Amino acid sequence: MTLYLDTSLLISAMTREAATREIQDWLGKQQAGELAISWWVTAEFSSALSIKLRSGAMAVAERDAALAVFSYMSSVTFVMLPLTASHFTMAARFADRHATGLRGSDALHLAVCAGYDAELCTRDKRLAAAGPVLGVKTRLL
Repeated sequence: MTLYLDTSLLISAMTREAATREIQDWLGKQQAGELAISWWVTAEFSSALSIKLRSGAMAVAERDAALAVFSYMSSVTFVMLPLTASHFTMAARFADRHATGLRGSDALHLAVCAGYDAELCTRDKRLAAAGPVLGVKTRLL
């Protein structure tokens, strides 16, 4: 089973947050070949770190360290799932389901999981709740 790691989970793992230790422990128990991300996660990860930096939640050195760990894990540990036009089309269909409350970025994570038959692993409660409604396996950590 491919486990798709969303940005919220990786930010928790690689920056100082309440669940950092728990998420790091969980990641350490997974098989490297089963952990996947997409290029969208890469973009969102950098964006999330920039938000933390601008808000004063982290220092430049902490951001640089988190980026270094993420880059290393992306090249050594994570499988990169390519995005296709069909993922964006599916994300639009998922976002059309307004009752789920999905933002476009979250709909794209779910579409990638649906397209690759992967399980979405997230810290986002809304995203985890929307997955099963759309037929996507999710795991809230």
